[in-house]
Formats: sequence, C-alpha cells, structure tokens
Amino acid sequence: MSELVCRTPLTLRLKNRIELPVLELLLKPLHLLIRVPTLLFLGALAAMLLRHPDVQFYEIDRVAFSLLLIGVVARLLLLHRKPFWDRASWPMLAVSLLVTGSAVAQPFDHEMWSLLASKFLVPYAMFHMAALIFTTDREHRRFEIFAVLVAGYLSFTAIAFLAGAHSLIFPRFILDESLGFHADRARGPLLQAVANGVSLTILGLLSLHAYRRRSVRNFWNGALLFSLPIAILATMTRTVWLTFGGAVVALLIMSRNRRLRVLALIAAAGATLLGIAVLATSHELSSTVSDRWEEQGPVDFRKAVYAGGWEMFWEHPLAGWGFHRMPSELPRYVSGYDQKILFPHNTYLELLVEHGLLGFALYGWLMWELWRLRLGKIPKGEERSFLDQNFHRLWPIILIVYWVNAALVVMSYQFVNGLLFTLAGMLAGQRRRAELEMPC
Repeated sequence: MSELVCRTPLTLRLKNRIELPVLELLLKPLHLLIRVPTLLFLGALAAMLLRHPDVQFYEIDRVAFSLLLIGVVARLLLLHRKPFWDRASWPMLAVSLLVTGSAVAQPFDHEMWSLLASKFLVPYAMFHMAALIFTTDREHRRFEIFAVLVAGYLSFTAIAFLAGAHSLIFPRFILDESLGFHADRARGPLLQAVANGVSLTILGLLSLHAYRRRSVRNFWNGALLFSLPIAILATMTRTVWLTFGGAVVALLIMSRNRRLRVLALIAAAGATLLGIAVLATSHELSSTVSDRWEEQGPVDFRKAVYAGGWEMFWEHPLAGWGFHRMPSELPRYVSGYDQKILFPHNTYLELLVEHGLLGFALYGWLMWELWRLRLGKIPKGEERSFLDQNFHRLWPIILIVYWVNAALVVMSYQFVNGLLFTLAGMLAGQRRRAELEMPC
C-alpha cells in the first residue's frame, strides 16, 4: 500500500506532461482565430466576393464567416467584453426577426435560407463584428489595403473583359454563360453587372480616400483611380454609369478638402479623355455603348414587373406575402413575359410585396440610422484616422450609390451588403468610442 502511495505523484506528473501538450495542440487553432480577427474578417469578405452561390465550392464563404464568428465570440469571452450594440441594432433585430419568422413558416428551402443570410443575417452580424475589430489605425490600414487590392482586381477583370483578354480573367466561372446574369458584360465574380458596378464605385471612393490620406499612396493606386472609369464603362449598365458620374460630381461639390476635389477633377477629366479616345478608336465598342444607352427592352420589362409587383402589394399591404415568395408568384401578375420565375429588380418593391408596410418601415428605419452615422463625433486621436471628417462626408455618397442601384436590382449580393455594413459598423464603433470619452 505504501509503495502505491509513493508511486501516485509520479504517475500524475507523467499524465499531466502528456495531457498538457495535447490540450495545447487542440487549443492552438482557437488561439490563432482569436489573435487575427482582422485577417479573418477580410478573408471572409474575400470569400464572399469570390464564391458565387451558383458555384459549388464547398460554401467557402460560409466556412470563412463561421470561423470569423467563432474567433470574435471567443475573443469576447476571453477579454470579458460585452457584445456591441448600437441604435441601428434595434431595426436590424426587428428586420431579422420578421424575415426569419416568415422563412420558418415555410417549407425548408436551401436557396431561401442562403438568400436570407446574404441579405440580412450575415451583413448585420458583420456590422457588429466590424465595430469590435476595426478600432485602431493598424486595423484600418489593413482594411484600406484590402479595399485598394479588391478595387484593382475588379477593375483589371472588367477591363480585361472589355478588351477581350478572357485568358486573364480569374476565376474562370465569370465566363460561364450558364451562371448568373449579364454574361455579355463585365460582371466580375458577382456575376451581375450592377452589383459589380456598385462594388467598383464604392471601392473606388475608398481608394481615393486612401490616396488622399497617403495611407495607400503609390503608383498602382493612382493608376487604379484613372482606370476605374474604364472598368465602370465595361459594365455596360446605365445605372452604374449615372451613379458613378453622380458620385464624382458629389465629391467635387460636397468635399471641403481641396486636394480631394483636385484629385477627383483630374481623375474625371483624364478618364473622360481616355474614354473618348477608346471609343473613337473602336467603332464596335462605340456602337455597343450607344446601343446600351438607347436600349428600351430592359425599361419596358421593368415597367411590367413593377406594375405586377404593385398589384401584388395591394393584395397583402400590411404583412406581405412572405419571404422569397415574390419571384414565383410575380409571373401571374405580369403579362407579355412567359417565364415561371420573375425577379422584381427593385429592393424596395420586394420589401413592400414580401413584408408589407411593416417590413418596409423597419428597413427605412434602419437606413435612417445608417444615414445618421455621418453625424457621429470623432474621438480624440482619431482626427487623422481612416474615419476622419472627410470620410464622414464621403459616407452619404456611398449610401446614395447603394440606394440608387438598389432601386434597379435586388441587393442580395453578400459581398456588397457585407462591405456596406462593415463600413457602417466602423462608424458606429467610432461613435461609441466618442461617447465613452464624454464626461458623465
């Protein structure tokens, strides 16, 4: 018996020596997730950009988002921090409960739940995570570099498509005509020309902001700013052209920074001259642009769809038809187009039809809260940060670009929504830091 007692401590020590390395090995992945939240966040955004729902690639965007969520939650628990909550969180919660309740009441459909996540759940979660992650200059700089790189990639892909250099386009599914929409235009990995154009415009504004701040100021960023209008032209979409031109004019009028106005004016003038030269040297391209500008077919189609959608709305004006019911029901209300499924091509009309006045009012409340973020105070020490006063003036332009294009397409594109709500989350987090500085 005494021999057993003497040998027990040694056995425990040997057991501990074996268990500790195993435990450390098991916890190392979680430790990595906690240490690199910024890289996880940007990796999730990149996965959302490069993985379209119609492309079977192991749902890499969902995997990346799940890893990000695990890392952020573990970090909150480890640091004993509370989840972020903002004024805009209330309408997000209300909209999420409304659309999720509508989806739960219907038979399970994978596409429906994927759309629900892309439109609402994932962007709203990224809003709250961005407020917790992007809090210092180092993290903001990483985001700026990411924005410039993605803007450069989308511009290069669009211009390569315009020039017919299809061998330079990656990923290859962009060229697959059986996937997505607008196979004859520069639609990028989003597989939709309007979504690609919105992304180019917003990322271009962020690149210009980074160039003015000299945080990402180099030859390639300057070249990007001059090539961006050609990429916008390559989308062959009138709404994208008009919103991009409107954004440039708004920069010239609204910005109080003389350097930014000069840069915008030089870029606009240079791009206009370059565009005129390109159109003048290519009769085929000039004819294509002219045809796209005068094309009446899409306008007539939208008129018919909007009329049918409006008729649907009046049948259930308060509570709506239910989430993702409109595409299958709309053909019964639209004459002249023999299709089993029709998309409303309007985010706001879809909200009215599927969720009634209640859903539309909640979404309007959310957009109002996002608009109010421009008024947030800037904490001490952040006057020269990414979220400086010039960015606060840039934010309404970014929102209007999104809103105008949402009137002509349903914003179900996860990357576009994720990008917008990431920027909103950064501003909301900054507003919270400023409030904490104020004396009680």
